[in-house]
Amino acid sequence: MIKSLINKILGKTPATKRASASAKTAPTGKRVDVPASEHGIDPSLVDERASKVLETLQDAGYEAYIVGGAVRDLLLGLRPKDFDVATNATPEQVKGLFRRAFIIGRRFRIVHVVYGRGRENEVIEVSTFRAYLDVGAAEQVAGNEKSSRKTLADKTHVVDASGRVLRDNVWGPQDQDAARRDFTINAMYYDPRTGVVVDYHGGIKDAKKRVLRMIGDPETRYREDPVRIIRVVRFAAKLDFEIEPKTRAPLKKMAELLANVPPSRLFDEMLKLLQTGHAQASLDQLRKQGLDRGMFPILDAVFDETRSIPGRDKFIKLALNDTDRRVSEGKPVAPSFLLACLLWHDVLALWKQNKAQGEPTFPALQSATEAVFDARIGDISGRGKLAGDMREIWTMQPRFDRRSGNAPMTLVEQARFRAAFDFLRLRAASGEADAELATWWEDFSLADSDERSDLIEVARQQDQAKRQVRPPAEGESASEGDAPAKKRRRRRRKPAGEGGSTSEGDTAAAGRDAE
Repeated sequence: MIKSLINKILGKTPATKRASASAKTAPTGKRVDVPASEHGIDPSLVDERASKVLETLQDAGYEAYIVGGAVRDLLLGLRPKDFDVATNATPEQVKGLFRRAFIIGRRFRIVHVVYGRGRENEVIEVSTFRAYLDVGAAEQVAGNEKSSRKTLADKTHVVDASGRVLRDNVWGPQDQDAARRDFTINAMYYDPRTGVVVDYHGGIKDAKKRVLRMIGDPETRYREDPVRIIRVVRFAAKLDFEIEPKTRAPLKKMAELLANVPPSRLFDEMLKLLQTGHAQASLDQLRKQGLDRGMFPILDAVFDETRSIPGRDKFIKLALNDTDRRVSEGKPVAPSFLLACLLWHDVLALWKQNKAQGEPTFPALQSATEAVFDARIGDISGRGKLAGDMREIWTMQPRFDRRSGNAPMTLVEQARFRAAFDFLRLRAASGEADAELATWWEDFSLADSDERSDLIEVARQQDQAKRQVRPPAEGESASEGDAPAKKRRRRRRKPAGEGGSTSEGDTAAAGRDAE
């Protein structure tokens, strides 16, 4: 009663009434129940734990469906990587049904149902059907998620000055939930128990035509969440779909809205763009849509042809293809490795510049890594570990040239050795590093202790063969020019009276070189 009076005085409309009013303008579409005989989804592709979540919710009397990208992938005959569930149960009701369930999120509260532990754990994300809310009816704040956190605390539907939705914790019916999703192919609901796919916006038809189509007015939807600009590019690249003309038309014009998105969220979206197994196709799609400048500082470094260095394009393509291959083989992909590849030539150029100014090799490299990281990545979530991993990969590169003494044994025991070696391997494949060096380190990393000693001796002989005797400088005699070589020969001779031969002395010296 009191709250209603306050709202009336302040001219505010309750969330429930806003949701009801918005329903009149929502592009809700018409519900179509498509049977298994028509959509052809293979039920065996459905994750067992996702099915358990559905059954638990349905047995408790709630509606529950697999939703979004998982349904899209199932329709395309693919095994989804992740399974999301949508239900009419509230987050608190969902949490009460599962032993390990956690409510997360500020902008919109969802539930993570967790199965297993450690690396074997799996998370099924459960969201409550959301109401379609008219942006024009929302409360507006001047700042963003961080600067307006206190203002947002007790509000349910808030946008910023550009119309970007900051909070929309309002539940609604399924048809409105479908209307507020981005693309038609992501707005379908599948019930494995009945085999029915619920489709409000012709998602099945678009999936068969391989077309990406925005639900509702594209400009309004991009304004609500500018990250959709990146998502449409990512889906087009990942699925090899065409972007429907009306959906494509505002992309370049609306891209400036991405400046309002928190850097950490933008950074996460960029990683998704590069780590879904279609990195090169994603970059090609960005170029195609005219979005290859100004979106991500890291990608600006990749696309900026005026700063290109011979061999750089080849190195980056090899790195992207290597990432795509690992994803296709189900192997883990570390963002630090790929980012280290994308920014390596920035580091290399600055490293050379620092050395030219008189800095010693390693300090010059360390200062270059810090400067490039700050300029291209900046202050983001998880910066500490990401920066540490990238720094190790970069600073290990000159250490691969040291193959004598204990240096190889020390290096191969480093935690990031494998990543640094893979980086060296890409450098060798692009022609930047010696292929023979990469082969030697591959052999050394796999060898036993005796084989490693032999490899160190081989490396010593190779390095000795590559050394050139310094030619005499002008006005210097040949013997003076050869002085360093004579000094080495004197060190290898046994002192008189010890009874050893010269060859034995050479062997001992070789042993010291290998230590």
